[in-house]
Amino acid sequence: MGDAVEASWFAEKITDSSIRGIALETSALIRAGALPVGTRLPAIRDIAYELRVSPATISEAWSELRRQKIISGRGRNGTWVSGDRFVAKPERLASSGNYAAGVLDLTSAGPDVALLPCLAKAMAHGASAADLNSYERSRIVPELKDAISERWPYEAEAFLATNGGYNAVYTVLHALVSPGSSVAIEHPTAMRLLDILEDLGVRVIPVACDNDGPLPNLLREALRQRPAAFLFQPRLHSVTGVTVSASRLDQLGAVLEDSDTLIIEDDGVGDVSAAPPHSLGGRFAERTIHILSHSKSLGPDLRLAVLSSSAPIVDQIQSYRSFSAGWTSRILQGATAWLLRDPASWRLIAEARDRYQQRRDALADALSERGIPIPAGQGLCLWVPVVSEPFAMVTLAARNIAVNPGSKFTVLPSGHIRVATSTLSARCEEVADAIALAHAP
Repeated sequence: MGDAVEASWFAEKITDSSIRGIALETSALIRAGALPVGTRLPAIRDIAYELRVSPATISEAWSELRRQKIISGRGRNGTWVSGDRFVAKPERLASSGNYAAGVLDLTSAGPDVALLPCLAKAMAHGASAADLNSYERSRIVPELKDAISERWPYEAEAFLATNGGYNAVYTVLHALVSPGSSVAIEHPTAMRLLDILEDLGVRVIPVACDNDGPLPNLLREALRQRPAAFLFQPRLHSVTGVTVSASRLDQLGAVLEDSDTLIIEDDGVGDVSAAPPHSLGGRFAERTIHILSHSKSLGPDLRLAVLSSSAPIVDQIQSYRSFSAGWTSRILQGATAWLLRDPASWRLIAEARDRYQQRRDALADALSERGIPIPAGQGLCLWVPVVSEPFAMVTLAARNIAVNPGSKFTVLPSGHIRVATSTLSARCEEVADAIALAHAP
């Protein structure tokens, strides 16, 4: 490690002794090279004494810099400068590999492009949308609102079009949830949801699930920690393929009855699910945010999702969004509305749904024949138990098969791999043989 600096020297460089000021000015000293990587920072109490602030103020500033991975270490071992700049990146998503041409890549549970509708007519229709190229920050075009409302799971007060499902979640959390607070979320869950939560700097409270969805007793325990929000996937879980049953949804509603926790419903797989959409929005209209993405069913390049909530909450979300993209493309909204009214698109969605189910069932059945039972489910992937994730990953990689380790989808210890099945139209037996070898050392 590099040299240590004196608290008096450090204090002379800080002109703003607020938490934010100390964090920003320390970052500036590091970027300027005044505090090189490897420098040991003074003890918190010494800095607090020199700046005439409480040690808690320095601790909060250091927590922010640790979150940004600019400093590391704590306690008696000291704190060190570990980086000279902060580049935010989704750690779980960014750790996905780039595979050679001969590798069977089963890491991405995205749609099969051959099963998506053609966008040519839809885009031509979208290009005729009203108020095209206006700088007015419209929340949702009337045509899309009308089309989406026909199948929305409850009568919502306000709607907002966003640039995709994860953009909706990211925007909602940043608009409504403060860094340092807690969020309860299913265990396991989508890795990108965890990336968003960790980047925001909230504490993740995992809520384990069974074949009917999040367990009510564990949600009740989580609510004792007063989380700002409960985030779950009610229609089709993107990792396990489970759909929250109607009775379980009622039970979750009963648990949430006595809390003021925000309810964020992420319907990310959307109409790939055979289950009808359902929501707690009819029961908790004032604090439910329901998000429906069309990426898996209509195409990811539409970059479109729709959310609903109460008018005050949608106002807050739109206010935050006004700092960047103040509205979603009217062309894409019009194209999506056209597809939602096109009978041929719905026939293709139904065909895709059946094909995805066949592919998932084929691998699940093959694994069951090899002594690895997989619970019934839907969707674009399998959640496969293994004794050792590292052993499973290495064993599959040796056979030129790439999957995701289960640890990407949880903050708790995991003993699973996630295998995408959405494009697995052939080589099913080969994959099942390889997973059987990887299942137990």
